[in-house]
Amino acid sequence: MELILKEDVINLGYKDDIVKVKDGYGRNYLIPTGKAVIATESAKKVLAENLKQRAHKLAKIKADAEELAKKLEAVSLTIATKVSATGAIYGSVGAIQIAEELAKLGFEIDRKIIAVAAVKEVGSYTATVKLHKEVAVSVPFTVVAEAESAE
Repeated sequence: MELILKEDVINLGYKDDIVKVKDGYGRNYLIPTGKAVIATESAKKVLAENLKQRAHKLAKIKADAEELAKKLEAVSLTIATKVSATGAIYGSVGAIQIAEELAKLGFEIDRKIIAVAAVKEVGSYTATVKLHKEVAVSVPFTVVAEAESAE
């Protein structure tokens, strides 16, 4: 089934992309939730006209994403978390913690565009921030043991 996405869908595509999906996924999830419409010939023509009219806006959005990517390339994060005696983290460090650390540095990044595997041990890792469909930046981060508070 061919669909035109109306919004970004993680692991599938970006807004205005034409994608092929299994019939059930399209009919039972994407179309009812308003995330996609069926890619008929007329819908494709309307999409092409809309993209042509929005080309300069899209270029500005991409330029803004590239500018933010340059700023993020210089960033290196240190995330302090509670650690057991063996060096294993209680819980895990994921996109939420990375988004919070970036917010402390003044970068308002949605956690949904941060791709990182769940980190369960102290060490150095890399997260990928997908700012635009053509712009992604790697952000290195280090997980360290939280300093024990003096009681």
